[in-house]
Amino acid sequence: MIQSVIVMAVVTYLIRMLPIVLFQKKITNLYLQSSLEYIPCVVLSCMTFPAIFTCTRSLAASVVGALAAMIFAWKEKSLIEVAAIAVLGVLFIEILI
Repeated sequence: MIQSVIVMAVVTYLIRMLPIVLFQKKITNLYLQSSLEYIPCVVLSCMTFPAIFTCTRSLAASVVGALAAMIFAWKEKSLIEVAAIAVLGVLFIEILI
């Protein structure tokens, strides 16, 4: 148990410390700068997307909710609207099944 806590602490520390050590000067490379801006979104997506397909009782409900969310997000609806339609889609399929 204590080993897991130590490993998580070291990994968390390294993730926060390495950019400070490696990039001491201001980053002027536009490609690298724009790539670094997307890291928080990518990490959040990588953590959230698998959970979408494991949080319901059926895969069909998860797929309907994900598709509904993607369609509404594509149409540039607000975050509340996207979340609400995804939940309603999942709820509808769960009730149907």
